[in-house]
Amino acid sequence: MRCSGEAAFCTPVVSHRGGGIIIMNLPLQGIRVLDWTIWQQGPCATVMLGDMGAEVIKIESIDGDPGRNIVPKIMKALNIEADYNFYFEYLNRSKKGITLDLRRQEGREVVYRLAAESDVFVQNFRKGVAERLGLGYEDLKKHNPKIIYAAASGYGPHGPDSAEPSFDYMGLARSGIMTALGGPDTPPLNIAGGIADQMGAIMLSYAILTALIARERLGIGQRVDTSHLGSMMHLQGLNVQAVMTMKQPMNKAAREEVPNPLWNHYRCQDDKWICLGMLEPDRYWHDFCAVMGIQELESDPRFKEMSCRADNSAELIPVLDQRFASRPRDQWLKLLKEGGDFIYTIVNDLTDLLSDPQAIENGYLAAFDHPELGNVDIMGFPFGMSETPCGIQNRAPSLSEHTEETLSEICGFSAEEIEELRKEKVI
Repeated sequence: MRCSGEAAFCTPVVSHRGGGIIIMNLPLQGIRVLDWTIWQQGPCATVMLGDMGAEVIKIESIDGDPGRNIVPKIMKALNIEADYNFYFEYLNRSKKGITLDLRRQEGREVVYRLAAESDVFVQNFRKGVAERLGLGYEDLKKHNPKIIYAAASGYGPHGPDSAEPSFDYMGLARSGIMTALGGPDTPPLNIAGGIADQMGAIMLSYAILTALIARERLGIGQRVDTSHLGSMMHLQGLNVQAVMTMKQPMNKAAREEVPNPLWNHYRCQDDKWICLGMLEPDRYWHDFCAVMGIQELESDPRFKEMSCRADNSAELIPVLDQRFASRPRDQWLKLLKEGGDFIYTIVNDLTDLLSDPQAIENGYLAAFDHPELGNVDIMGFPFGMSETPCGIQNRAPSLSEHTEETLSEICGFSAEEIEELRKEKVI
């Protein structure tokens, strides 16, 4: 990415790690978003809007988003070295940054003036916090009736726990996904990486985009609410619906006992894993036996068709384990590719993704020319658009980097007024 100036937003250009520079028209150009969010769920949603071309103005306290400080401390405590604060950079790229003391009326007045000139306001604080500060939907609606006010919470805006605090871990726990992992006797499992926050962010950006379309069609602003709980339930939509219909969860099986051995993962000779995905296994059984060198089992009464294999999977899976363990994965990939129209893929760990050509060539990983750090690898954008492709617009802002510019150009404050706000520590 090449920037037109160190403090300015970049010219709409993105460089994928696969090579090539793409000049872009951005789908959300002209949309202004006020981002009063912290940690991950809210900031990730506004990152997506910024990558789509919206002008995102991140409102931080005078001390800054907690992600600026706590993550480096955690990394230091764990003796992990990194060139930069990947957490804050990833969650706040493509944004401008201002600081305000929102406990002061003068700080809130700045927000009101910004809201009057903006399309979207996003916050992810506990229920009641925004309202107590005079920054609730009804407050901002007075200054801009057509504003989209987006709020993200742990458990939704209604119900007995609607005011309870939540982090990602709580979203995993409350949604049931921790018990959906592993085998039948596996205790609840945590998932690293802020998965509930990420899913909550995706749902939040989805809700905002929907509200923007409704405003364009109907001329109305509105409040939208998303939560960890609702987002993670939707992620597991089929599982949740199955419980509602069958009054019990879908069966969990250890990989050694799954009813369809052709829908399973296997360890190869080089300790790399391969995943099979033949949901209709009878279509593939003949060719699969040939590739695996187990032709004698093709017509075995225990395995000759799907229902038989399901009854006897605990006998077949050890055979397949032994066969896959006899060759390195690359050889099995070649044999499967040449031996039939099979459905399979490699099992990546997270470090494998960094060199996966599919991730690189589709722009899911990007090379970013950071003005301070030089060329760094960073997460790209998760989908493609042929005429208005999205991508990273700028590095994460330094603390208060765009405060003066924003107050002057958008709110109309004079240089003297800005200096007075600074002296009073409102900004």
